[in-house]
Amino acid sequence: MKKMCIVVFGLAFVTGGVADAQTANPLSAGAKRSYEIIKGYITRSAEKVPESDYAFKPSPDVRSFGQLVGHVADANNGFCALAAGEKPPAGTFEGPVGPIEKSATTKAALQKALADSFAYCDKVHGGMTDAAGAAMVKSVVGEMPKLGLLEFNTHHDFEHYGNMVTYMRLKKIVPPSSEPRK
Repeated sequence: MKKMCIVVFGLAFVTGGVADAQTANPLSAGAKRSYEIIKGYITRSAEKVPESDYAFKPSPDVRSFGQLVGHVADANNGFCALAAGEKPPAGTFEGPVGPIEKSATTKAALQKALADSFAYCDKVHGGMTDAAGAAMVKSVVGEMPKLGLLEFNTHHDFEHYGNMVTYMRLKKIVPPSSEPRK
């Protein structure tokens, strides 16, 4: 009985330490979790859509699938740079079309730019704490806390994932968020 009590106490101590580590920064941890979800959906969408459909536009007045991928990469780079206290890449917020969306046209180039933008945001999210996230920063969407800006970017990514879902459905491609769970 004494041995079992020691084991139970030990497990409670270890799991309690893990819980404390997870809740030390609950706001930034929650923001990172939402970001990880959309990162996965968009990355898998970019993989699933064949290169021949990267030029697809449901109507002439909207972005092509490839332009959406480039737009998301541009936004990731810009918003994550601002949240990190760095200068966004040149041309990112100088108009409706950013530098990646303007220049990258192949699936390979767009996937690389997207992966690079998510890797950059991974570092920013990974280093964010609740205290650091409360610091105010000026952006193209107004002044807000750094963590709010990261959340804004995540919401922006989800918005354009919604566009991607429509494009994929029109092309009879099952979007990642609708795939059967493994």
